[in-house]
Amino acid sequence: MTLSANTKYHFHNITTLGIISDTHGLLRDEAKAALQGSDLILHAGDIGTSTVLDELQQIAPTIAVRGNIDSEGWAEALPEVVMVVANGMRFLLLHNIRDLNIDPAEQGCRAVIYGHSHKPHNELKSGVLFFNPASAGPRRFSLPIAVGKIILTADELQAQIIELDCG
Repeated sequence: MTLSANTKYHFHNITTLGIISDTHGLLRDEAKAALQGSDLILHAGDIGTSTVLDELQQIAPTIAVRGNIDSEGWAEALPEVVMVVANGMRFLLLHNIRDLNIDPAEQGCRAVIYGHSHKPHNELKSGVLFFNPASAGPRRFSLPIAVGKIILTADELQAQIIELDCG
């Protein structure tokens, strides 16, 4: 099932989060392969088609937010922001980091996951991971095509951006 209400979702026994964004209707085989083994997938918007979410569901439960191109009827139920709690850690998921209007550290967030810019970003600031996996969809300029993974341990996050070899 695709989780889409603008609420908090709670998950337990999560080891690996698969992170994807900006598919723009294209879910590459390389992206699906890189996301294998994920316990939960977070899509940071600009999905493009509901088929992308259906295909991600075949890999793991998927939570998605609406991006600026997700304007058709299938995307109306998708929230713009969602809080995911995995193993007690809070992850804020949104499309455009410019829309962040809270202090994630004050809200107890361990990570802010976003997309939109197509530029990979993996930085710890004030104890909060700011993570953009880049775009997994059509290539834009010379930016990489990539997805991300976040490994959850008892007290830390290990985040990595995985560049896809798409020729």
